[in-house]
Amino acid sequence: MSEADELREIERQRLWALVGADLLLAHKLHADEFQLVNPFGATLTKKQYLDGIESGQIKYLYWKPVEDIAVRSAGNFAAIRYKADLEILVQGRRISMRQYWHTDTYERRDGQWQVVWSQATEIKQ
Repeated sequence: MSEADELREIERQRLWALVGADLLLAHKLHADEFQLVNPFGATLTKKQYLDGIESGQIKYLYWKPVEDIAVRSAGNFAAIRYKADLEILVQGRRISMRQYWHTDTYERRDGQWQVVWSQATEIKQ
């Protein structure tokens, strides 16, 4: 498997972990200093993000890439970008299915890729 394919598979695993609230896997795939910039412009730390998923304040109903995940990597650093369909509940408020651009940066540490930064931007049509 190429490095690009490995990163695509890891990102798909991360999405499955978040949608399925598999916190054991999610903790493994997110770096301790992980930070999310969500579509509203707010930032969340790893603890805030995963605690929100664990408590149900953030509940992904659907999250799937709608095109190939583009990968750029050099050494122990990689950036990925893709469009995805996403439906979510945030603090009990349903945000219906919409498309978003996702950009994530990964670092390889002790042979393990972990996402460090993530940003989602709603696609306005």
